[in-house]
Amino acid sequence: MEGTLAAMRVLLIVNAIASSVTRQKRAVIETALRADHRTEVVETSDRGHAAKLAADAAANGVDVVAVLAGDGTLNEAANGLAGTTTALAPLPGGSTNVYARSIGVARDAVDATAQLLESLNARSTRRVGVGMVGSRLFLFHLGIGFDAAVVERVERRHHLKRYVGHPLFATAAIATWLREYDHGHARFTVEVPGEDPIEGGIFAVVSKTTPYTYLGPRRIQISPESGLDTALGLTVFRTHHAPTFLALVGSALGSGRLLRRNPSTVHRENLDSVVISGIGPFPHQADGEYLGLSEHLEVRYRPDALTIVVPVLDPMP
Repeated sequence: MEGTLAAMRVLLIVNAIASSVTRQKRAVIETALRADHRTEVVETSDRGHAAKLAADAAANGVDVVAVLAGDGTLNEAANGLAGTTTALAPLPGGSTNVYARSIGVARDAVDATAQLLESLNARSTRRVGVGMVGSRLFLFHLGIGFDAAVVERVERRHHLKRYVGHPLFATAAIATWLREYDHGHARFTVEVPGEDPIEGGIFAVVSKTTPYTYLGPRRIQISPESGLDTALGLTVFRTHHAPTFLALVGSALGSGRLLRRNPSTVHRENLDSVVISGIGPFPHQADGEYLGLSEHLEVRYRPDALTIVVPVLDPMP
């Protein structure tokens, strides 16, 4: 786009207690956005607040909702914007920032803001599909079973995430496997249209993008075929054997070849719907936010649901 463009209306949603949000970074980001655009700044006050703020912004004609927070708050804002033309712009404020990094946003929030200003000047946006579980949207994955139990344990210690983000998840995963999550028998069955039911699941991931998450700079890839332009990927883990499970996790940190070929896992790509039926209640989470226990989940792909601001350059997470 050439010439001087009109300033855009921007709402900056800030989670002030997110892991990597500091007063200094926030001041720099606010000043930068206000220099070029009509920017309002609002802090979230409790769970679900970002969804309402984003929905109100869209209803009032705001052009862009930028979110300085972690993946949970970003997910809430996306839920508020789904079906509208107001664009969502992630700024990394959490400990991992999976979605922001997966679309090529810089890891540092100040660098990401400079990148965002360039994208806004170029009007660099993209319309994407999302996953839905019931009425809840997810941007990058839905976790069923073990990883949701890990997320629930981490949320009970959320005050530590600012200081020991990744080590907290690692220790929570070990403690959950050993003491809290019953992985000794099947927890759910997964149904894919046109196929026999996939039985014996103890952990499953429905992917909308890749990677599943990051461990520091390293990608954990469960469904590398999933992306902004695909429908849903499905990975079901059916092993109860700890060494095998650890080997599969190790594979996800590398090429993922063992993970995709192991007989204890089932993979499917480009699905429009998935149904999970529990053998009793099972936990689930969306984009790293714990959603509780359920015995039945209907998951679907919703195309053309959301506008996101994307970096001008090719993604390099």
